[in-house]
Amino acid sequence: MFSDDDTIAAISTPLGQGGIGIVKTSGSNALSIAGRIFISLKKKDLSEIKNFSLTYGYIFDPSTGENIDEVLLAIMRSPYSYTKDDVVEINCHGGMVSLTKILDLVLKQGARLAEPGEFTKRAFLSGRIDLSQAEAVLDLIRSKTDESRRIALEQLRGGLSEKITLLRDRLMETCANIEAFIDFPEDEIESDSKQDLSSSMEKIHQGLLKLVKTYEEGRFFREGLSTAIVGRPNVGKSSLLNVLLQKDRAIVTEIPGTTRDIIEEYLNIQGLPLRIMDTAGIRDVKDLAEKEGVRRSLQSIENADLVIALFDQSVSLQEEDFEVLKKIKDRNTIFVLNKSDLPSAFDRTIFSSFIPHPSSLCLCISATRGDGIEELKEAVFHACLKNWKEEREGIIVTNLRHKTAIQNAATSLMNAMRALTENQPIEIIAFELRDSLDKLGEIVGSVTTDDILKKIFDEFCIGK
Repeated sequence: MFSDDDTIAAISTPLGQGGIGIVKTSGSNALSIAGRIFISLKKKDLSEIKNFSLTYGYIFDPSTGENIDEVLLAIMRSPYSYTKDDVVEINCHGGMVSLTKILDLVLKQGARLAEPGEFTKRAFLSGRIDLSQAEAVLDLIRSKTDESRRIALEQLRGGLSEKITLLRDRLMETCANIEAFIDFPEDEIESDSKQDLSSSMEKIHQGLLKLVKTYEEGRFFREGLSTAIVGRPNVGKSSLLNVLLQKDRAIVTEIPGTTRDIIEEYLNIQGLPLRIMDTAGIRDVKDLAEKEGVRRSLQSIENADLVIALFDQSVSLQEEDFEVLKKIKDRNTIFVLNKSDLPSAFDRTIFSSFIPHPSSLCLCISATRGDGIEELKEAVFHACLKNWKEEREGIIVTNLRHKTAIQNAATSLMNAMRALTENQPIEIIAFELRDSLDKLGEIVGSVTTDDILKKIFDEFCIGK
């Protein structure tokens, strides 16, 4: 069993070739370990090196005296570090040989290899950051657009934590007022006091619901908007993917069934990470490989936040087009007529009769010439972010764990409000309020379990 008192070490930069690689060590023995394998050019002892400074020197193998690499050593003494323990970062050349050799030396000197997310977990356990901020670190690492980076950084700075803490403080005050009556069972809650308590609970409840409402749009910036391009074979799905990405990602031929598997890429639209999928053409096939591709296409429709349904307006509607229209019924869909650079043979009247909602968006584009592509990008952004403001205000929720906890807190609070209205025993009201407090506490980590921590930090890479 690992101990939180262990000195841990890991490579904190991506594996592979690069200009610089970093081996990070954290713990009470971090400085002594570094002192046994590092020698500065000016023969300085580590105790002479200032905090937050870089010192030039060499990492050497004490068993052989061999120099391993020239490095810059950074020291961050407790409590002024990421983990609030002593931290040493060895900045060496970024090749795998140097990095692994230096890490091996650090481990031989008494450190152990860090688990995924253990540096950030220690930052949480030491009280430097709360749990929502720890999760924001991972969001910041994974952010795919500038807007998703900005949202993650806002949460890392404690924006969500402050909002949750404010609501918890108000809830705690209400709970204390309720529990005061438990100590004096002969006293009943007067009508004026009951009205004040009910009003206070209602304001907190509305604040929780307001946060929950931000999740549906906010999660797209954290996870990406899952978008499937669907249609029958040869309507231009792969050409559309290529023009959106501005590179030849998918193979384009005149042979139906060229795309047999889901091709997935990320695209940035006005700061929104778009996880876009080019799917196999939907049609009745006997070829086993293409048949599996069609099955996956249908599955992608079910899982997508948005569907771009593509049709070839240069020919009349085919039976397979009607099959596509049937499969996307009740999905959030943008209808796109491709090949607008060719003469039209498309019956708009028949097509419109099959569109599920008269208000559904229908655009004309040419994937080969790029006509209408900017309008399509604009439509994609607003299809799922109808109320998103360029200069948005307030805190948003992007994490499903946070949303679930807030919803559960709101439910318990509603139960307490109902119990107060129905004159149920004060103990029941207090129980529901305490449960609501605990649910909000799970977000910032004031209430947590080993299972919650494991699930969160297991998603991190080793070295962060």
